[in-house]
Amino acid sequence: MKKLSLLIGGLALVFSTATLTSSQNNYSDAVAAPAEQMATLSIGDKAPEIAMRDPQGNIRKLSDLKGKIVLIDFWASWCRPCRMENPNVVRTYGQYKDAAFKNGDGFEVFSVSLDRDKSAWEKGIAQDKLVWKNHVSDLQFWRNAAARTYNVNSIPATFLIDGDGIIIKKNLRGKALENTLASLKR
Repeated sequence: MKKLSLLIGGLALVFSTATLTSSQNNYSDAVAAPAEQMATLSIGDKAPEIAMRDPQGNIRKLSDLKGKIVLIDFWASWCRPCRMENPNVVRTYGQYKDAAFKNGDGFEVFSVSLDRDKSAWEKGIAQDKLVWKNHVSDLQFWRNAAARTYNVNSIPATFLIDGDGIIIKKNLRGKALENTLASLKR
């Protein structure tokens, strides 16, 4: 009887996981990373492409921001340290979004969410007043394609890229992000 109970419980888990995955299929068509990109990315490396859906279902690409300084920000609505950092990112975005930099015109944030619940993700964007346009996710939690490509294993995690798409800094937070952007201004 105990084995039958365990078998039924296991089947229920498999069914609920399959249901969850199938309900998110429209978000899971993100660009997958080639195996050679799975290695740890370093300063000076070209930032791999990220192409995922925004909350409205439109594909947004990192490469569409070429020519700008971009902060790739890996976060989630359930991540308290991420939510605590968001006011700093919002303030810095407001201060530098139209700035002229040595190797880029303007500053953008490309937010990659590791959420698995779309409504929680949207609520986090609204609550934290994340006013930039580039919010993406495949709603795959830690299996997020971009997080795997960028070897993200904890959040918040950030990559600052220049106008040519080259990683120039990693894991900037608070005043360090603001100071780095100030040093890059023309």
